[in-house]
Amino acid sequence: MENIKVTMENGESFVIELCPEQAPITCENFLKLVKSGFYNGLTFHRVIDGFMAQGGDPAGTGSGGSDENIKGEFRMNGVNNTLSHTRGGISMARTPDPNSASCQFFICYGDCTFLDGQYAAFGKVIEGMETVDNFLKIDRRMSFNGERSIPVEPIVMKTVEVL
Repeated sequence: MENIKVTMENGESFVIELCPEQAPITCENFLKLVKSGFYNGLTFHRVIDGFMAQGGDPAGTGSGGSDENIKGEFRMNGVNNTLSHTRGGISMARTPDPNSASCQFFICYGDCTFLDGQYAAFGKVIEGMETVDNFLKIDRRMSFNGERSIPVEPIVMKTVEVL
């Protein structure tokens, strides 16, 4: 198991523990992006009370990706991934295509078990969840679909590195 430290622009940080035994393709992809510096300077572009914080999009809008997509490692896509989307859980974002995950990920604020089997959970926050909770203190504006989710001030990941 490898741990990833995310240091925010304001100096706060959190640590993610990866679970490659549940989602090996997802963890390998995430590690490759981290090691290449892909996430450095990117933002959390979507923050929803009681649900999740989503980041890792180079476009900063939820529409961008990296150079490749990966297989969705979850039950509905034929993979026995038993990680649950609970507080601190980290998972890959995707389009309706089950194999469209690329670089965007989200961190659950609470019990989001309704996502189990539909999205590739691949780790959890093991230190600094209060940093992720602090994203909720930032003013947000409405998105095109009516969610108050777009941070008015960017929530920037200054550095993302393997510990």
